[in-house]
Amino acid sequence: MRPILDVHERPSLARGLPLSLQHLLAMFGATVLVPFLLKVDPSTALLMNGIGTLLYLALCRGKIPAYLGSSFAFIAPVAAIANFPAAQGGFIAFGLFFLLVAAVVRVFGTRWLEIALPPAAMAPVVAIIGLELLPVAAGMAGLTGTPDPALHRAILVTSLGTLAATVLGAAFFRGFFAAIPIVCGVFCGYGLAAAQGLVDLSKVIEAPWLRLPAFSAPIFDLTAILMIAPAALVVLAEHVGHLVVTGEIVGKDLVKDPGLGRSLFADGLSNVLSGAVGATPNTTYGENIGVMAMTRVYSVWVIGGAAVLAILVAFCGKLAALIQSIPVAVMGGVCLVLFGVIAVAGVRLAVERKVDYGDPRNLTLTATVFALGLSGAAVHLGGVEIKGMALAALVGVTLSLVFALRRGRTATTL
Repeated sequence: MRPILDVHERPSLARGLPLSLQHLLAMFGATVLVPFLLKVDPSTALLMNGIGTLLYLALCRGKIPAYLGSSFAFIAPVAAIANFPAAQGGFIAFGLFFLLVAAVVRVFGTRWLEIALPPAAMAPVVAIIGLELLPVAAGMAGLTGTPDPALHRAILVTSLGTLAATVLGAAFFRGFFAAIPIVCGVFCGYGLAAAQGLVDLSKVIEAPWLRLPAFSAPIFDLTAILMIAPAALVVLAEHVGHLVVTGEIVGKDLVKDPGLGRSLFADGLSNVLSGAVGATPNTTYGENIGVMAMTRVYSVWVIGGAAVLAILVAFCGKLAALIQSIPVAVMGGVCLVLFGVIAVAGVRLAVERKVDYGDPRNLTLTATVFALGLSGAAVHLGGVEIKGMALAALVGVTLSLVFALRRGRTATTL
């Protein structure tokens, strides 16, 4: 289906502002939650998310529409370290690791990726990116229950009303409104929430108009760096998966042009900068990928606009408080659609690549990746838990390499 705005197309300011706001709303809750859990200033994270995204877009030559938000992979090891400046040193080391991998990819190319993650492995990995997030969205939407029946009713009305407005908007809106169903859904949900007393504007009134993010210097501690190191593998698998699914959505081979190496380099450099000033590590965001898939707006100018808005919010207390006043139930209703769309992108990948499930190797590979990715199975490396999409990707790579080696030996024997 033809995009409303392709990757290189630049919208007018009047159209671009609501489109960028849509991306900001999609990523805001998750990207602010990470620094909140780690007890650091969310404004610093927002600022470096915005700067990191603009840097990423520039270094990738404006060819990859990706937003960099706060990564959840580092929460457990940072909590175990209990010293955020020491963790910052680990974040910088993580960024340098990405720069090293980027250099390896630039030298040796990406042919290995086609062998390590063939469509039979990559399709379920992409689907799992959305599927493992759906329970989170269901919890936000109140679909998994709450102890207060009266509150539960209000949450369900809000979340399901938001879901209905978003779905109907995506299906029936025409013209410009067809590109902003999420903004329309959020506004509708906010109105429903306000009518039921779920909106609290007191913090908006109390918040200052201008505030400066808090910065801190890193400490380089070998123990902290080693504790954080396993999380780098999780984010690496996530990065590759997100790049592939983004390419499938926009209809371009982003792994080849501008290239996985350039994408990893840009992500790594943004993380070095984040670690240097006291922000949380960045990663490409599934929420924003879902927005693109749903709206067919792929413009890097829109993503850049969202990054600029994030920087403005980082310095404006009232804007941050206003966005934070959006009830969780509203974002839960929106995320049900966004994460579902990402899951469908995995199915679409398998269909378009014509994966032959008559071949027992393809069938076994996809089945095993789904089983380990969705069963709750987990592997612990130090303070890092590898499960879900990350575990699925690692298992998919391992099995794909085993099958490739087996095919090579069989061919040699014959």
